[in-house]
Amino acid sequence: MKKLVLILGDQLDIDSPILKNLNPKTEQVVMIESIDEAQYVWSHKAKIVLFLSAMRHFAEQLKERSLPLIYIEQSPQSIGDTLREIITKKKFTHLVCLEPGEYRLKCEIENLASELNIDLELQEDPHFYCSRHEFENWVAGKKELRLEYFYRLMRKTHNILVNKEGNPEGGQWNFDRDNRKPFPKKGPGLIPPPELFEPDDITQEVIALVEKKFPKHPGSLEHFQWPVTRAQALQALKGFVEHRLVTFGIHEDAMWTDTPFGWHSLLSSSMNLKLLNPREVIAAVLKAWKKDDLDLATVEGFIRQILGWREFVRGMYYLDMPQMALDNFYDHQNALPSWYWTGNTKMKCMQQAIGQTLEYGYAHHIQRLMVTGNFALLAEILPKEVCDWYLAVYVDAIEWVELPNTAGMALFASGGRFTSKPYIASGAYIKRMSNYCGSCQYKPDIRFGEGACPMTTLYWNFLIKHRTQFEASPRTRLMTANLSRISEEDQQAIQLHAKGLLGDLNSL
Repeated sequence: MKKLVLILGDQLDIDSPILKNLNPKTEQVVMIESIDEAQYVWSHKAKIVLFLSAMRHFAEQLKERSLPLIYIEQSPQSIGDTLREIITKKKFTHLVCLEPGEYRLKCEIENLASELNIDLELQEDPHFYCSRHEFENWVAGKKELRLEYFYRLMRKTHNILVNKEGNPEGGQWNFDRDNRKPFPKKGPGLIPPPELFEPDDITQEVIALVEKKFPKHPGSLEHFQWPVTRAQALQALKGFVEHRLVTFGIHEDAMWTDTPFGWHSLLSSSMNLKLLNPREVIAAVLKAWKKDDLDLATVEGFIRQILGWREFVRGMYYLDMPQMALDNFYDHQNALPSWYWTGNTKMKCMQQAIGQTLEYGYAHHIQRLMVTGNFALLAEILPKEVCDWYLAVYVDAIEWVELPNTAGMALFASGGRFTSKPYIASGAYIKRMSNYCGSCQYKPDIRFGEGACPMTTLYWNFLIKHRTQFEASPRTRLMTANLSRISEEDQQAIQLHAKGLLGDLNSL
């Protein structure tokens, strides 16, 4: 028996079960930098640097522990083709790997093992609270799959924010209504900066490599300061809990010009690379809640994102693939506007959200859901093009988390499979939650005609077009009820104006 142990770029856990009790005489670790992985979507330079630098730092850890390592730099082939060469050349009989975070890669590895007739051992990723099998058991027999009920189960199962009787701390499961406030009219004020890390020699070398090999890829590396090691990730966690968690909740949905990070944690990339375990993140937040008497709404809101939504969308991804990637409930076919790759649009909200995305490889959840995602849905853009964009431009985007959030939530492409309504809003929402509209040539309160906000025009057009669907649900009925306040003549004008916008999205 001769085993090859594959470590993928998003599995950088030095305590991974597949690395324990490794026998150097019969087992070897392999890590592969594949150019294909950077190019199958047009990846942001910062995302490429983050993965390559984190992988190279992790390889140094493996070497320090004297683990037998084959490290392939910049393979021109896919991961599967590179593996094929290694397995064939060195005559491995077994391949061991944690389950990949992309269905595409999982299929590639399974097909390779079958082709080469070697034993494949795909192990469950222990970083998650809920295994695939446990999620499938929870789903069985349910007519509706909703986060709220899954989240309550997770809270009880793992004894998080529940009392001895199994009831929620504070008397309710969800404090979301307390966490939706915009910044004050004068702005967010002084926000303690997140922990950022100057690139070391390894990262500098990767930055130079990416600038040379991927010069035309989107995004900037001028501000690359993401955690690329476990030590840095732990420092980032400590900094967030001590200085930024206190006001995270109340303003977690707020947006402001030139405020790319707000009070957000910026820990998702570290968790998705497996430099941080979600258990230690939640433990640190719970400890701070007790020690510093933090607001329960803030603590619950943060924990819900990790224990609830993060676990839920991972379960849905594996449950629904490959169909999830093909879903297109509204049969939207418009091409993604070219300015999604440049930020060169007259809409200030899109300009800000896309601009900071290109600068940092980051935008927070409301910027993704209610700005870039909201517009993509209202503008009837083909879901695959939108999903590919999200996967490409965000440093924390791995398909298991990106696709359900984009296709299932932001675009409603799954038709309510696990969300109860389309998340759409007019320019009025953007105005309420940000200062973007103040300097914009478009006016959020104008529905059609000169100066009308495209987000507003397309919002009302969407409601008119899908009125029957919205009126059938109590969660969306109030939205279409507002149409009764708009005359038939104005509704026709909205539709006519929207037709013009939808026919020339690149000019906005």
